[in-house]
Amino acid sequence: MNVQLFEKLSEEGLISPGSLQKVKTPGLFSLHWELKTLLYLGVLLLSGGLGILIYKNIDTIGHQAILFAIAAVCLGCFYYAKRHKPAFSWNKTLSPNGFFDYIVLLGCLLFVTFITYMQAQYNVFGTRYGLAAFFPMIVLFFSAYYFDHIGVLSLAITNFAAWLGVSITPYHIFSQNDFSSHRLIYTGLLLGVILIAAGLLSTKRNIKQHFSFTYHNFGVHILFIALLSALFVFDATYFLWFLLLAGVATAIYFMALKNRSFYFLLITILYAYVGLSYVVVWLLLTNSSIEGIYLGLFYFIGSGIGVAVFLVNLNKKLKHHDSL
Repeated sequence: MNVQLFEKLSEEGLISPGSLQKVKTPGLFSLHWELKTLLYLGVLLLSGGLGILIYKNIDTIGHQAILFAIAAVCLGCFYYAKRHKPAFSWNKTLSPNGFFDYIVLLGCLLFVTFITYMQAQYNVFGTRYGLAAFFPMIVLFFSAYYFDHIGVLSLAITNFAAWLGVSITPYHIFSQNDFSSHRLIYTGLLLGVILIAAGLLSTKRNIKQHFSFTYHNFGVHILFIALLSALFVFDATYFLWFLLLAGVATAIYFMALKNRSFYFLLITILYAYVGLSYVVVWLLLTNSSIEGIYLGLFYFIGSGIGVAVFLVNLNKKLKHHDSL
């Protein structure tokens, strides 16, 4: 029906005037997340576009001019953020306007770009690669807490992982892409434990409590990946690593259940399933018999259905209280 028909029915008293008003003024809907996504894409495209522009015109622009331009825009972003930031609090603070978070993110990205450019072009840190990662890490962590920015916190955690890997693991492991290194696996285990502990401490001490999810998200994934890598690499002691994986999965499962987070329950179950499947296949194919292959196929069919049913039932129980 069109508006004229509704007006006629209203004049004849067949419908209420309120219904006519609803037709003339349709309901509004929010574009909040669409605009935020576009702004984030704009920041990333701007950073990437500047990188491409510099790369293609490096000979004509000059290194000093490029560094000066990056530093000027970076300082301008931090100056704007300092002028408009709300009062500092260990609790969550709201952004003063719609552009504040993106200006902070752009400033931090440009700062990392500036440090990387200095190291790549002028080798200001020499062979002290740990220091080259440590300095940006400190600035990023400070900016994340000072400006209350979860995106910058993610950058800081990534930089922390790079610094820890470079400091503990010899540089030639990364340059030779030797990601099966035992020391690299131990570094991942340490990093995962540190990040999970940081998330728990953030919640317990109420220090930017909303940062705990980011810490746990990075920590859980890194810890499980390191445990699975140890399970795959250390053939002689694989069963001990599987027991450790099962213990960690159990602890994180109950932690996620306590926080009613289906996301962490899901990834915990999936990582544990990968580890269990590896052990089952290892045991079934030890003798390379045809029976073992058939049992392995039946295992994957049955276990896959079982995991799917379990996750569906778990989601039904938590869907009204899912913290994520």
